[in-house]
Amino acid sequence: MATGSTPAIRAATRAAVAHRVHAYRHDPRAESYGAEAVEALAAELGVGAEQIFKTLVVELSTGTLAVAVVPVPRRLSLRAAAAALGASKAVLADRTRAEKTTGYVLGGISPLGQRKRLRTVIDDSALLWDRVLCSAGRRGLEIELTPAALIQLTGATTAPLACE
Repeated sequence: MATGSTPAIRAATRAAVAHRVHAYRHDPRAESYGAEAVEALAAELGVGAEQIFKTLVVELSTGTLAVAVVPVPRRLSLRAAAAALGASKAVLADRTRAEKTTGYVLGGISPLGQRKRLRTVIDDSALLWDRVLCSAGRRGLEIELTPAALIQLTGATTAPLACE
């Protein structure tokens, strides 16, 4: 399956960061984009579901948007995200605003190569792995890289963000 190029892939390539791109057939009827990625790639790549991360755009109490990156099987603690980003409160951002700001569609929002670079916080569990995967900027496309590279490319901080 052809992977093509996205702003996320170009950002990793431009930064000369070692990465691999993995494509899978996206089912438009999928109820969860993250679960679809786990089902399609975890066994094939020999990674655990906790190594595949989802990108969530949040709106902070300040009115600004930010990105929280958490393992697919876990939920984002909005309270923890707000605290990590120095805000009193965070809510999931409106879909239209998230898509317009990042330049990606829901289910394909990548923490890399966004139209407007948003402050990013990554769940600290990413540091447990030698490699992690996250959206490469399109549904059915994931990018694999080291946690250090993901942090470097996004200018992220890490914090405990995930809850059961």
